Amino acid sequence: MPPTVDTAHAQLVVVSNRLPIAYQIAADGEKVASLSPGGLVAALGPALAGTGATWVGWDGTVDGSEEPLDVEGFRIEPVSLTAELIKGHYEGFSNGTLWPLFHNVGVPARFSAPWWGSYERANEAFAERVAKVSPEGAVVFVQDYHLMLVPALLRNRRPDLTIGYFHHIPFPDPDTMAALDQRAMVLQGLLGADIVGFQRQRDVEAFHKNTASMGVQVPGDHKVQVAAYPISIDTAGVSQAAQALKVQARASDLRKEWGNPSRVFLGVDRLDYTKGIPERLQAFEELLASGAASSEDTVFVQAGSPSRETVEQYQALSAEIDEIVTRVNAKYPSGQERGAIVYLRENLPREEMLALFVAADVMVVTSLADGMNLVAKEFVACRSDDSGVLVLSTEAGAAETMSEALLVNPFNKTEIVEALEASLVLAPEDVARRMAALRQEVSTNDVARWARAILADLETARAN
Repeated sequence: MPPTVDTAHAQLVVVSNRLPIAYQIAADGEKVASLSPGGLVAALGPALAGTGATWVGWDGTVDGSEEPLDVEGFRIEPVSLTAELIKGHYEGFSNGTLWPLFHNVGVPARFSAPWWGSYERANEAFAERVAKVSPEGAVVFVQDYHLMLVPALLRNRRPDLTIGYFHHIPFPDPDTMAALDQRAMVLQGLLGADIVGFQRQRDVEAFHKNTASMGVQVPGDHKVQVAAYPISIDTAGVSQAAQALKVQARASDLRKEWGNPSRVFLGVDRLDYTKGIPERLQAFEELLASGAASSEDTVFVQAGSPSRETVEQYQALSAEIDEIVTRVNAKYPSGQERGAIVYLRENLPREEMLALFVAADVMVVTSLADGMNLVAKEFVACRSDDSGVLVLSTEAGAAETMSEALLVNPFNKTEIVEALEASLVLAPEDVARRMAALRQEVSTNDVARWARAILADLETARAN
């Protein structure tokens, strides 16, 4: 029988590896939780806030409490994980094996039997927690590659639930997936869901090819719908926040700090080898070398949030970026206090990020592999006057619907250089036309529409 739970909360349970919360110590010494900004909460938060949805996940602590919390309209149900499980599940199998394998950009995946054991046990812990706290007949919405076994594990425990799964990163083809010994179990885990959602149609096709090549069957007698649901942003919220006087003033101050250049190129990323940061900085170097732009009146601002700093591949990436920035700034002095490249290697506050989007002329997104890339959409949402140019990788999911960007193959440096040069000479009316079309796209297909689409399909699955 399903457990007795607080039915005052809505019949929707979101499950993610990390809870969208951060802890702060109040003046009285009490630890207080609040919703934290970030990719998943930025996507789901606006659509679900105030619905009373339950959110299940790990709170980022070792052996943490599983006492439920009410945070800004969500019922928070933490999953407690040991240090061993965190290391093997999150740092090991999820990010040492699955992340490089699924993105497939030349960084080798690492394989370890103990890591797989940790992944299994962590997924069991999540499934057990969800089974315990979900109201009878609830809709459960599982997020991403950390939890691919949960749908089938949960179906075994709670056949009364309707289960959705959404995959935020690329899904590999069978030839790439063949390196994973446990691929049949992963596919079987996903097929435990009623709906399996992906960012792009090509990911849907890759999933079908994998299940067909492995001969994996749907467990039980339920039907599985596999479809693309391109995720988006809270467009209106981002646009409104970018127009705040404080953000606009900061954007103006930033351009002054950079010496009032005629052109500002901008990259905003987590420091990850999938983002193509060295490729874009090297392309900018070639742009300067060609004479098409001068470091005196052109600057490339690269904001990079530190990530997985103890991992060898990330340390190598950081060192490579440092070397490029040092070389370019020495070779092409600006004659001002800034370098040709301004490198902001830090976690920036939200208002500062918005100010960067407003201050920039050209947003450069050169991901080598990317499920969607919401930064591209945020930049567009900030351009209330239809100014600005977006250079966008064809390997980002966003490229499927943002055709008015200057699309580039991120593995072709010449294409990136040509797009950077083209952005400098586009006629103002062409810039405005392209940006207006991009703004219409992100306004129409915002995160609320994404959530309505997949949640409506889950409700239909529940009714059937």
